[in-house]
Amino acid sequence: MEYIKGFTFGFLSKKGDFLNSRAKESLKLLKERTNINHVIICLAALQDTAQSVEIDYTGPHIVSDEELMHMIDYARTLGLKVILKPLVNVRNGTWRAHINFFDVDVPCEPKWSEWFESYTNYQCHYAEIAQRTNCEMFIVGCEMVQAQRREQEWRQLIQEVRKIYHGCISYNTDKYQEDHVTWWDAVDVISSSGYYPINDWENQLERIEKVVMKYNKPFFFAEAGCPSRTGSSLIPNNWELVGEVNLEEQEKYYRVMFEKTMEKKWVRGFGLWDWSALLYDEKDASKDNGYGVFGKPAEKVIRHFYSSI
Repeated sequence: MEYIKGFTFGFLSKKGDFLNSRAKESLKLLKERTNINHVIICLAALQDTAQSVEIDYTGPHIVSDEELMHMIDYARTLGLKVILKPLVNVRNGTWRAHINFFDVDVPCEPKWSEWFESYTNYQCHYAEIAQRTNCEMFIVGCEMVQAQRREQEWRQLIQEVRKIYHGCISYNTDKYQEDHVTWWDAVDVISSSGYYPINDWENQLERIEKVVMKYNKPFFFAEAGCPSRTGSSLIPNNWELVGEVNLEEQEKYYRVMFEKTMEKKWVRGFGLWDWSALLYDEKDASKDNGYGVFGKPAEKVIRHFYSSI
């Protein structure tokens, strides 16, 4: 598999955001400033609670199909390959990993079968767009830790998606979960969110390598990154961590992550997290403590690394 020099773009973009001229300029800057060859366009549908069975992918919280396809077309003009990643968030703020239902159906209680019916409709809708726009990869889910145990439902979902989309399919499991997915054989590429502590990359890569060798599938980190705040390099998955702005800590995290992963030839790239469709002003980069790298030292580290591949 070609090395994915990627970045996640447009997460939490709302209807109309991709029509804003700033969004195109942002994607153009992303290509110019980091030298990516892939862009992961990440869509976020919503369900009301972790036990709701209806998934909303048509409301104002998500870009329209027309503007999505328009942005994919624009990415092509920049020479980018496109990975489409529709995930689901919970309106009340619960992390999607906690979406869960009883394993044994109970009358009058929400059921896995109901949820997967709605989720499959959601995935198939965007699989059709991915097929129509010739996306290079389609990611059928992200960090669904509790749902991952429902092996047969995932296998059926992937079968349904394959009827529509004929390209490469992956699933983005969460950090520490790579060896807990039992249906990796059903996808073409294994991927995960690599938010590992800066001092623990070697241990985690050794663990993940066993999974990759077992299934003999390509692997990449569909997400990876670190906020620019003090303490984040030790717990990069905690976006709520309280800490002062620390651009140097973010820069160091990227240097170490790239150094350690380059030692493992089976790691075939990244979908770094993340680059907003509506960027902050570059002069404010030194005040930003989020995952963004625009105008920060980490941006140059990423460009140098991607340019060296």
